[in-house]
Amino acid sequence: MLKIENIKKSYKDIKALKGISFDVKKGEIFGLLGPNGAGKTTAISILTTLIEPDSGAAYYEDKNIFNNISWWRKKIGVVPQETAFYEELTARDNLTLWGALYGMDSKQASERASYLLNLMDLESKEKAKVSEFSGGMKRRLNIAIGIVHRPEVLFLDEPTVGIDVQARVNIREILKKFVNEEMSIIYTTHQLEEAEELCDRIAIMDEGEIKARGTIEELISQLGEETEVEFSGEFAEDAIRNILNNIGVKILNFSKETILIDVEKEDIIPEVVELFMKNNVIINTMDIKRPNLETLFLKLTGKELRE
Repeated sequence: MLKIENIKKSYKDIKALKGISFDVKKGEIFGLLGPNGAGKTTAISILTTLIEPDSGAAYYEDKNIFNNISWWRKKIGVVPQETAFYEELTARDNLTLWGALYGMDSKQASERASYLLNLMDLESKEKAKVSEFSGGMKRRLNIAIGIVHRPEVLFLDEPTVGIDVQARVNIREILKKFVNEEMSIIYTTHQLEEAEELCDRIAIMDEGEIKARGTIEELISQLGEETEVEFSGEFAEDAIRNILNNIGVKILNFSKETILIDVEKEDIIPEVVELFMKNNVIINTMDIKRPNLETLFLKLTGKELRE
C-alpha cells in the first residue's frame, strides 16, 4: 500500500497543496479528479520525486519514499502529460531502448516490446517512425513506455489530454487490460466519464485540497444526494400537490407543464406513476436524474469540471 500523509507544497504565496492525505491499495486504480489548477500535477510530481514537498510524508512497504528515492524510482512508472519518446525512432526501438535503460537484456526488452505493441494495438505500426503517428497512437506508446519495466505503482497524469473522443475510449479499454499486471495506478484526470469508468476509488481535489474521497457510491451516500424525477405533461397544482404530499414526495419545482420531484428511494417512482394514472394526470415524458460524479463535484466545489 502507498500511504500519503499531509503533504504540503507552496510556490511563494501560492499554496499548491494544503495538506493532502490518501492511500492507494495494491491492484486498484485511484483517481485524482479535479479541474486544472487543483494541484493534481503537483501531487504527482512530488510522489514521483521530481520535486520536494515542503512537509509531509509518503510510505510504500513501510519505507518513506522521500528517504529512499533510488529504491522508490525502481518501483514506479510514470506517464506524464507530455509525451516522452524519440519521434525519429520506431515504436519498437523506443520500447527496447527504454527497456535497456531499465536494465533489461536485449531478449527481455524485445519480448516485452512485442507484448506491449500487441496490447496497445500498435503491431502494424511498429516499424514506422513515431513522428508519423496520430495523437492517439502516440498516447498509447507513451503508456507502453511507462510500463515497459513492469512497475508496481504507475502514475498516469492526464493520459488522454488533447486527443479525440474515440482515442480516449481506446485508451480506457487498454488501461482495463493491464490492471491484471497487479500494479497500483494513480490516475489524474478532469474527465468525469474516465473516472467513473476506470477508478475503484476517487479523491476530488480543488484548490490544493482533497474535498472528499472514497468510491463513487460512498461519496454520494456521504453527501446525501438523492434521485430527481422530472415529469412533463398537463398538471393541476392542487391535485398534484395533494397526490404527492400523501406519499411524502418532495416537490422541487412545479409548473403547469413540468414537475420536478426528489425521491429518497427509486422504488417509489412506480407508485407515483400509478397514482398519476389513477387520477387521470396526463404524463408525456419522465426523466430520472440519478446523482453522479458531476453532481457530486458541483456540490463539493461549486464548479463544473472543465478543461
